Amino acid sequence: MNPRKINAVMRKEFIHLIRDPRSLILAFIIPLSLILLFGYALSLDVDNVETVVVDYDHTAMSRDLIEHLDASIYFQIKAYARNANEVGEYLDHGSATLGIIIPPGFARKIKSDKGSPIQVLMDGSDPNFSNMARGYVNAFVAGYNNKLLLSFLNRNGLERINPPVEGRIRVWFNEDLESRKFIIPGLIAVIIMIAGAMLTSLVIAREYENGTMETIKSLPLSALELLVGKSVPYFFIALTNVFISVLLGQLLFGVVMKASFWLMIFGSSLYIFVALALGLLISTVTKSQLMANQGAILLTYLPSLMLSNFVFPITNMPSVLQLFTYIVPATYYIDILSGIYLKDLTFTQLWGDFAVLSLMFIVLAALNMRLLKKEGL
Repeated sequence: MNPRKINAVMRKEFIHLIRDPRSLILAFIIPLSLILLFGYALSLDVDNVETVVVDYDHTAMSRDLIEHLDASIYFQIKAYARNANEVGEYLDHGSATLGIIIPPGFARKIKSDKGSPIQVLMDGSDPNFSNMARGYVNAFVAGYNNKLLLSFLNRNGLERINPPVEGRIRVWFNEDLESRKFIIPGLIAVIIMIAGAMLTSLVIAREYENGTMETIKSLPLSALELLVGKSVPYFFIALTNVFISVLLGQLLFGVVMKASFWLMIFGSSLYIFVALALGLLISTVTKSQLMANQGAILLTYLPSLMLSNFVFPITNMPSVLQLFTYIVPATYYIDILSGIYLKDLTFTQLWGDFAVLSLMFIVLAALNMRLLKKEGL
């Protein structure tokens, strides 16, 4: 490998990037917009469930139940309806997602030590949201029942009976259960695919479309020198995006990595190598910028977003799709980022993910070399 030849190819690619504002937008503006948009807009947390209440009982006990509900961080009472039909209208129009109907005689039955049902209506349009909201309702009702049970025991001069099994839950890694602490690191994987694979998917195809590939073939330039020279500018762009994402994640969203910063840079660099090699492979195979762009979206961006355990858990996917996740580089990189950001893991625990990414890079680089040599380089 001749450093002077690599430098010449690298300078040519840098000049093209500077002269092409579209590439610069794709390289910096879109990744920046993604982290701001996803960071602020995308949240898997369920809180402030908009609730509408009907109180047919109108007693101090029913008002106490409503006050406890409104005091919870998970529920926000949006309106007090007059009857069940109005609750249905709130749910139909999307003005509320939860309706609670307290029947007449609620307090009288409880004071006579009898059970009293309350009706809970829920908008099931979003199953994930509804399941979590249902869990909150069940927990709230269980807590309120415990309060009433203590009151019953006190009235009868009895001591509290401790349940035989008591669960003491301790959350590791993401103690506050904030989805943002998982989303921000996962976004880095998507951003690298945009800055790495999608940009490099155009570089070889552009040479074919402009008719300059024949000139490159006539130069005393090897396939490896061409690939390295074409990749270096995009490597620095992708690495810059990593630094920007880490900085914004910490300043704007308070997401701080627990493990080594340099281990994250090492893993990011390896993932960037894979993204660049994949983008160059798409570019070499398609020989068309339009086809390369579409192929990069289908083969890099969408799998990184959908099949990498970023937004959708792999365990919930069909078995066939789960097999596809094993060939998605972002799956392993997001696992590395989760270990570094949330679990304070070291290379010893993450070496398997590093090994898979290294193997992917070797295979993709070898395919690129083979294809370019067949083209006469």
